[in-house]
Amino acid sequence: MKCLALALLLCTQLHLLHGGCHNPVMKTDGTHCQDAVDKTWHAIGSKWRNSACQDCTCTGCCDGYFTPNRFPDDCMKEFDNEKCEYKVFKKTDPTQPCPFFGGVGK
Repeated sequence: MKCLALALLLCTQLHLLHGGCHNPVMKTDGTHCQDAVDKTWHAIGSKWRNSACQDCTCTGCCDGYFTPNRFPDDCMKEFDNEKCEYKVFKKTDPTQPCPFFGGVGK
């Protein structure tokens, strides 16, 4: 009985494995699908990165970046939309990079 309870608990946590992924309903015309963010059309079977920095196929999208979440208190993170990545730097000096010790995503 303990094993069954543990198995059920683990099943409720499966969504955490791909927390940065989702499966939006994409319009399709049979040979192409439309990106939900950019409204651009892509051939079924292709892969692309949209303007929200998501790596997509016609079946879904995943965040295409790593999100640092453990870094010193005197540091902060800021997202660079052009490079699709977070920069971690000193709060008092943005030119001074900071180390980070953990994160989630790609």
